Amino acid sequence: MTRWRAALAAAGCEPISSEKISTRVKVRPEFAKAMEYVRTIKSAVPHQRVIFTVHEMKRLGRGAAELLTIAEELRRADIQLELLTGPLQGVYDPSRHGAALFAFFAGMAESEREYIREKSLEGQASARERGRHGGRPRVFDDDMVAYARSLRERGVPVPEIASRLVISTGKNKGRHPSLSSVYRVLANDGPGA
Repeated sequence: MTRWRAALAAAGCEPISSEKISTRVKVRPEFAKAMEYVRTIKSAVPHQRVIFTVHEMKRLGRGAAELLTIAEELRRADIQLELLTGPLQGVYDPSRHGAALFAFFAGMAESEREYIREKSLEGQASARERGRHGGRPRVFDDDMVAYARSLRERGVPVPEIASRLVISTGKNKGRHPSLSSVYRVLANDGPGA
C-alpha cells in the first residue's frame, strides 16, 4: 500500500480514489467521480458535515485556475476540504474562514508552476553550456553520412548501405541503422537523422 493511500485509510476515508494520468490531460475521471460522490452525500444529508480529503495540495489541482474552480465547486456544495500533509495541513471550509486559504492555494500553485518552469529552463541552459542538448542522440555522425552518400553515388542499394553502416554511439551502438534512417539521411542535405 502506498504511503498516501495508507494515510487516507488511517484518516477513515472511504472510498479512496486514485488515478495515474498526465498533467496535460484536462479530464480526470476518477477525480470527477470522487467529487460527484461527496456532492451526492451532501445532497442526501444537507445538514451533515461532509469533508473532501486529499493527501496533499498538489493532488487537488494542477494550477491556479483548476484550484479556484474546485474551491468554487466545494463552496457551492458546502463541502469542506481536508489536507492530510504539507504546511497547510488541516480542515478548511471554503465558504467561511477557508475562503482566503483557497485564494492562497491558487497563488501557491501558480508560483510553484512558474518556479518549476524557471528551474527547467535554467537546467536546459546549463546543459547547453556543457555541450549537452536535449532530444535523441544522433544516429549518424558526419563520417557515416559521407560514407553513405559515397556508396549511394556508386549505385549501392540502400539496404546494402544500411548493412555496411554501424552506429557508433548511444543505446544502439554496434547496430546497423534502420532503412528508413538511411533513406532519410540520404534525402537530407545536412548530417544527422
